[in-house]
Amino acid sequence: MIHQYQLGGCNIVLDVCSGSVHAVDEVAYDVIGLFEDHSREEVIDAVASKHPEATRADIEECYAQVEALRDEGRLFAPDTYEPMAGRLKEKTSGVVKALCLHVAHTCNLNCAYCFASQGKYHGERAVMSFEVGRQALDFLIAHSGTRRNLEVDFFGGEPLMNFDVVKQLVAYARSIEKAHGKNFRFTLTTNGLLIDDDVIDFANREMSNVVLSLDGRKEVHDRYRVDYAGNGSWERIVPKFQKLVAARGGKNYYMRGTFTHQNPDFLADIRQMLDLGFTELSMEPVVCAPGDPAELTPEDIKIVMQQYEELAQLMLQRDREGRPFTFYHYMIDLTGGPCIYKRISGCGSGTEYMAVTPWGDLYPCHQFVGEEKFRLGDVWHGVDNKKTQDEFAACNVYARPECRDCWARLYCSGGCAANAYHATGSVRGTYKTGCELFKKRMECAIMVQVVRALGENA
Repeated sequence: MIHQYQLGGCNIVLDVCSGSVHAVDEVAYDVIGLFEDHSREEVIDAVASKHPEATRADIEECYAQVEALRDEGRLFAPDTYEPMAGRLKEKTSGVVKALCLHVAHTCNLNCAYCFASQGKYHGERAVMSFEVGRQALDFLIAHSGTRRNLEVDFFGGEPLMNFDVVKQLVAYARSIEKAHGKNFRFTLTTNGLLIDDDVIDFANREMSNVVLSLDGRKEVHDRYRVDYAGNGSWERIVPKFQKLVAARGGKNYYMRGTFTHQNPDFLADIRQMLDLGFTELSMEPVVCAPGDPAELTPEDIKIVMQQYEELAQLMLQRDREGRPFTFYHYMIDLTGGPCIYKRISGCGSGTEYMAVTPWGDLYPCHQFVGEEKFRLGDVWHGVDNKKTQDEFAACNVYARPECRDCWARLYCSGGCAANAYHATGSVRGTYKTGCELFKKRMECAIMVQVVRALGENA
């Protein structure tokens, strides 16, 4: 299976199952497009008619080159991966590598679009005790098998509202990791209001990554990200973010924004972040209930698609200017990347990754917290809801009929189970809008890498 598209002045051919990416001229682009469904003579005649500037001998040579690439397995490679689907999860059954610790089911902001109901996750406000957090870390070590590197995300709500416990848990993890042959990697997600020198020093010492919530332009950010008095937070957090990022040397952080119906022109927000000195960026489409005022409309989606293309061009422009920046969703490795088992096995939610509530309950991921039927167990007794866990374990790119013929399936691995569930009622469903946005992002990301490679080889 191949996927062809033209973007950024490039004619790009992606061979889905081999992962090969080809930047070709227009003659080769058309030969490849006709190759599978037409005879050699039909292809050559059609291309010769469309491209009178090309000699027949040139087209015949091009056809031969396409045949050679097919024979080498770099074009029209067959999909032989389905028998492997699920094997990785079978091999690692019962092995947990990461936890999302909900250290605070409360927040000092009252963001209208918050999927977590302002940090309460449809329940009561609460903070995690050190005892519960310690047991969660013990659970992770006990169920991590032979894995050495373990990941823990401090999440909320707003985790800095329980900062003392965060510090205690990190200290506890550091005190036991060597004895168990483990290495903890910590991440913190924060809205920034409570950042001070102590937080900055601690984060720079202990956090491998920090995720900072900023929606870009002040008027956009302050529309939704307000406190309980209705006051915007932009002016209070931006200087703190700048100070924290500077102290980290401009590395190992992400400025994460959300775009909604109010700002489908999110590239303006990206530019604002760049103007503020931030270069590690992410902008995510809003996740909300149908009919919510923040919901992206079909017209918004058209704008977003164009914004993704213009974002790719901005990245290339700033490359040329010596001012590069990173966009999370355009990070792609065309020469390596995840192994094929990981690509087809899908998200590890509910199996190798789980979320822990302040009370110690286990859920497949942070987006399922509060939905009782998805409760897997707790950090004292482990997983006892095997039926639900098995449902997540069976989620792979071949479990969704809509994914089988999708060119992007080995990049998204079947997509997000939570988005699928909230859109369709099934973790094996497909969130169609999310799929379309993902495919556009992949086309743009691949194009950026192609242009960069062509520039290096020029």
